[in-house]
Amino acid sequence: MFVVLIGALLSTVTVGRALAASRVSGFDVQIVLWLWFTLLFANFAEAMAEGRGKAQADSLRKTRTTTLARRLRNDHEEQVSSGVLTPGDLVVCEAGDIIPSDGEVVDGVASVDESAITGESAPVIRESGGDRCAVTGGTRVLSDRIVVRITSEQGHTFLDRMIAMVEGARRQKTPNEIALTILLSALTIIFLLAVVSLKPVAAYSELASGQSGPSLVTVPALVALLVCLIPTTIGGLLSAIGISGMDRLVQRNVLAMSGRAVEAAGDVDVLLLDKTGTITFGNRMASAFVPAPQVAPDRLAQAAQLASLADETPEGRSIVILAKNRYNLRGRDISESQARFVPFTAQTRMSGVDFPSRDGHPPLVIRKGAADAIRQHVERLAGAFPPSVQEAVDAMGRQGSTPLVVAENGNVLGVVQLKDVVKGGIRERFAQLRVMGIRTVMVTGDNPLTAAAIAAEAGVDDFMSQANPEMKLRRIRQEQSEGHLVAMTGDGTNDAPALAQADVGVAMNTGTQAAREAGNMVDLDSNPTKLIEIVEIGKQLLMTRGALTTFSIANDVAKYFAILPAMFGTLYATAGQAGPLSALNVMGLHSPQSAILSAVIFNALIIVALVPLALRGVVYRPLGAGAILRRNLLVYGVGGLIAPFLGIKLIDVLLTLTRLV
Repeated sequence: MFVVLIGALLSTVTVGRALAASRVSGFDVQIVLWLWFTLLFANFAEAMAEGRGKAQADSLRKTRTTTLARRLRNDHEEQVSSGVLTPGDLVVCEAGDIIPSDGEVVDGVASVDESAITGESAPVIRESGGDRCAVTGGTRVLSDRIVVRITSEQGHTFLDRMIAMVEGARRQKTPNEIALTILLSALTIIFLLAVVSLKPVAAYSELASGQSGPSLVTVPALVALLVCLIPTTIGGLLSAIGISGMDRLVQRNVLAMSGRAVEAAGDVDVLLLDKTGTITFGNRMASAFVPAPQVAPDRLAQAAQLASLADETPEGRSIVILAKNRYNLRGRDISESQARFVPFTAQTRMSGVDFPSRDGHPPLVIRKGAADAIRQHVERLAGAFPPSVQEAVDAMGRQGSTPLVVAENGNVLGVVQLKDVVKGGIRERFAQLRVMGIRTVMVTGDNPLTAAAIAAEAGVDDFMSQANPEMKLRRIRQEQSEGHLVAMTGDGTNDAPALAQADVGVAMNTGTQAAREAGNMVDLDSNPTKLIEIVEIGKQLLMTRGALTTFSIANDVAKYFAILPAMFGTLYATAGQAGPLSALNVMGLHSPQSAILSAVIFNALIIVALVPLALRGVVYRPLGAGAILRRNLLVYGVGGLIAPFLGIKLIDVLLTLTRLV
């Protein structure tokens, strides 16, 4: 576009001198106008992309207000402006307070309204000592009291970075963009040298043929040829494509720290996905009652339900619901029976309920828990653990389920099967990723048998069981050493090393500050499955850039057939006949002037026509790389050849009818 600017200035000076000498041509004036329109339309594309980002930035900027902070100094509170806070300061936030800056909760627990950042109206819990301790400046505390340690300097907070990124102010060119820019620059230099040589070639040819001035090689005409032959279309749209790719991520509540991260997402071929919350719902749910021999299924269900009435965990509630649905057993109020509930502890690995003797009935002790814990409990009561129950426990373990054994006094009643439910449709999503050439790896802390069963059900390509931070980091480095690009998600401080090592590290907004700093993307919704969408957006960006580059270069062929015959069609003409180069006028354009002007007008208008596609992106379908390449070559390569022939011919007809040339 710099070359177009220089050409427009040179043509303007030439036309200005001709105007001063009263020798101006309306044809040259129109070329100059359309050259400036070409520059205007190219800037219009980038301005539209940046304008959408600035509109989002304005809405974010409204949430960034200077507030009073209650800073703790020597156990005493003092009110200071949030602008003077520095990393390490402790501030107190209670219900109704605005959190003054980014930080981590070091004391207390509270519900926080983060809708100003995430757009999600539901409050979130922030507490000290876990992976949900990070808080963002500008959000509001809804309940309770927390003490926050400030972790960011003013001007470098999470909100500041969001505003800078959506405005594109710090967007740097990615490696692929740099490589493409070098290619486009090389093509521009080649065409520049070719066009500059046309003037002396035309002068020599005219001298050799004994003709005077048959070639249309004026400065505006040569500049028009250069502008039409160099890849101005993709040059004008390249910036808009990159900015709009980041904008599409922002629309999905994902903040990319750089354009390089978005582009890397498009090249990813290995995905490391956490099992809990990504592949499965995360809560194990009761799915079946397997009674011991000589035990009725409804008796097992009734005992399991009684042992779960006071269990407020998702697993306990699911047992109550399953008993109700399968055997129509209703939850009962057993407070009058003087029942004593036994909570679950890590030491006993059991829970249950004890009923005292009443009306001649002996005491009733019901327990449910891990198989080995129930075995020891039953044997202490002089009972036996049936082999068939052990077989059921082993079978459930091999299937990836969690078995809970239920016992009544010294009798084992059977097993409740808890299953980590795989999300609906996730298998199909992984199949689409496989078609795209992306390998999925499930990461879980489960034992190998459970991990293998869930991996088979979900349809992932590989899995890591009993994974710890060191194993994740080692796996990422191994994949990268083999030439793969790796993406992963995480939310805890223990995920930070792996997030920093991954080519695309997506940190959850609910996670720790260390995780958010280590990743190169932050998901404001904290939805781990969004990693799949991020990869698709990255691939869409690369496809859009490649498709429009193909279209732009293919355009040059048609412009060549429009302009060169027009410039030299009368050269070597004899006896009033057309010259030999006029045979290349396959479009039958009206005149040399109309041909050149039609090509320049089409070159300017096609940039405007492609702006919506550059901003929206090429429609992405999960196909293989070969299939995508063939489709793009057919649509944008062949389309790039045909569209200019039709467009230039139509403009030529309109110019002729309106007698503008």
